[in-house]
Amino acid sequence: MAMTANCSTTLKVDQGIKDRVKRLADARHRTPHRVMLDAISEYVEREEKREAFRQDGIRAWEEYQATGLHITHDEADVWLAKLEQGQDVEPPACHV
Repeated sequence: MAMTANCSTTLKVDQGIKDRVKRLADARHRTPHRVMLDAISEYVEREEKREAFRQDGIRAWEEYQATGLHITHDEADVWLAKLEQGQDVEPPACHV
């Protein structure tokens, strides 16, 4: 198992946030440190997924601009309705 090195950093928060973290930590029988680590980890994971989704959208838009290939809203709607009914159907073919 690979060992990862921990490093320290300083984070300045206002007293209100510090108090809220402490209350939450107490309620969960955890340390404020653990609550903050979990919060940061969850935030970073969520934002990485959000950024990947955004980048996928940018790539799709650029591909559309380059090729003009697309499906219409009605075509997508019909396809999604079939999927919703449990039919295992292929997506409609893209066209110009």
